[in-house]
Amino acid sequence: MKTPALLKEYIWLVNTIYKAKRISLSEINAKWIRTEMSEGVEIARTTFNRHKDAIEEMFGIIIDCDRRGGYKYYIANEEVLEENTVQNWMLSTISVNNVISESLSLQHRILLENIPSEKGFLQQIIEAMKKNQRIAIQYKRYRSPSSNRFSIDPYCIKLFRQRWYVLGHFTNGNFGTFSFDRIESIELLDEKFKVDKGFDAKEFFSECFGIVQGVDVPAERVVLRAYNDEYYYVRDLPLHHSQKEIVRGTDYTDFEYYVRPTSDFIAHLLSRSSQIQVLEPEWLADKVYEMHLDAIKLYEKE
Repeated sequence: MKTPALLKEYIWLVNTIYKAKRISLSEINAKWIRTEMSEGVEIARTTFNRHKDAIEEMFGIIIDCDRRGGYKYYIANEEVLEENTVQNWMLSTISVNNVISESLSLQHRILLENIPSEKGFLQQIIEAMKKNQRIAIQYKRYRSPSSNRFSIDPYCIKLFRQRWYVLGHFTNGNFGTFSFDRIESIELLDEKFKVDKGFDAKEFFSECFGIVQGVDVPAERVVLRAYNDEYYYVRDLPLHHSQKEIVRGTDYTDFEYYVRPTSDFIAHLLSRSSQIQVLEPEWLADKVYEMHLDAIKLYEKE
């Protein structure tokens, strides 16, 4: 069987077990037989076991069996299927690719966004991360007339708003975030590094809205009011993992966050215009207010 067909089966199997929570092989086959992929043939136990092993090796998703509960299969490490995990991203990406590849006759009716290329740097940086090897990047910042060379320890990679970033650790202990689309070249250096003990990539960015670290901007309680239909957008696509709904009014909903109000967070608030209001802290509300006034001045007629 060709690899693309196998990937479809793996994804279907993971999704089926994940949704069911606990499910027997006979119950899996009852669902499988109703799919076009089955061609009317059940999944043999040997095939199921091979799929199970391949899924663990490829995605790190462990399918285990509860023998005491009637031989029910379940995802033993469900946490890897939470949002913003590599496994969840891989499964979602492959699933979408499969759907689109089978719908090429509708390509003129399927509109996609133009995503900046990672220029082949993704593989190079991941290889350096595997080997704990320092890299030198030639990097051109926006508005800079020329590029600069930086030697960094590639600590982690982050995808944000359809752009790839590498978190670089400098010898002086500081960190810097570099966008792949601003990197001109990468050189793997003959120098090794060790990731600091206790470093956790997820924890490092846990107080950030995106990729702006904002070390000089402390995290604090932020309360936003979403008006009318904006509530649904904020609810379905949380602005930050700390988001909590705290008040529901007739035409508004208040959300609470614990986040660093960095420049990228403020830019997002400005982009929502009259749909989102900052209630707390007061300094942030004042700043957004002043920035809105500055924007209005651009449209004042002389």
